[in-house]
Amino acid sequence: MDDYSVIVKPLITEQGMHFANTRNAYSFEVNAKANKIQIRKAVENLYKVKVTDVRTANYIGKPRRKGRHFGRTRSWKKAVVVLHEDYHIDLF
Repeated sequence: MDDYSVIVKPLITEQGMHFANTRNAYSFEVNAKANKIQIRKAVENLYKVKVTDVRTANYIGKPRRKGRHFGRTRSWKKAVVVLHEDYHIDLF
């Protein structure tokens, strides 16, 4: 799995911006099959930063109903990446 398929997109939210400013932690939506080592290498290679910690969480899709049809929202994986204090990502 290459670096561009590991990181799906950055998550830009109010809480994410607060963590980026106070804790130097950035959140990304990542491939559900990616592990912490792959996420660390992908962020370091794509953004040229040094990662100190990676935390992941799996989000399960919620059941939804539209008329008489039942379905689910999609499941996804979130990664919170903490950078070394000398680095930051300008995207956020």
